[in-house]
Amino acid sequence: MICQAETEQEDQMKWITREHVKVDRVACPWLIKKFVDKDAEFIFAPADKVMAEAKRLDATPYDVKDVELGHHGKECSFEAILKKYELTNDPALVLLGRIVNGADTDNTLYHQAEGPGLQAVAEGFRRLGYKDDHALNAAEWIVYDALYAYAQEMVKGGKPAGKFAN
Repeated sequence: MICQAETEQEDQMKWITREHVKVDRVACPWLIKKFVDKDAEFIFAPADKVMAEAKRLDATPYDVKDVELGHHGKECSFEAILKKYELTNDPALVLLGRIVNGADTDNTLYHQAEGPGLQAVAEGFRRLGYKDDHALNAAEWIVYDALYAYAQEMVKGGKPAGKFAN
């Protein structure tokens, strides 16, 4: 079943990804809504229907295979969005990207100590029984607000790689 936000406006940008969100597919909508497109509409579709629905709905696909805003090498989709929308000038967002990467991948790119903690929190949210991906995103975004505040404090304190970096 394709799940769309309840309110639609013709002028807002549509973003689409796979349903049953995990770390990157929660972090990316948070990033998009906060720093790229405050009026974004998010669509979560079955994996095998994302690209067809993206074309049909004129939506930007993210965190799916072989798209610009997906994984590239060991970098995650969050990092692709940071680069595309020129957000890498914010060192706190770059650190947050490293944390998301550490939670969403095998964590061999940065060996980010905070990554496994975020992965555990995200898995916990997935088990709380939210009705759909929109509800899970709405609940979990507070985690990304908190992690961004943490990252800002780390950068301010001279630790742009995080508190637990070697």
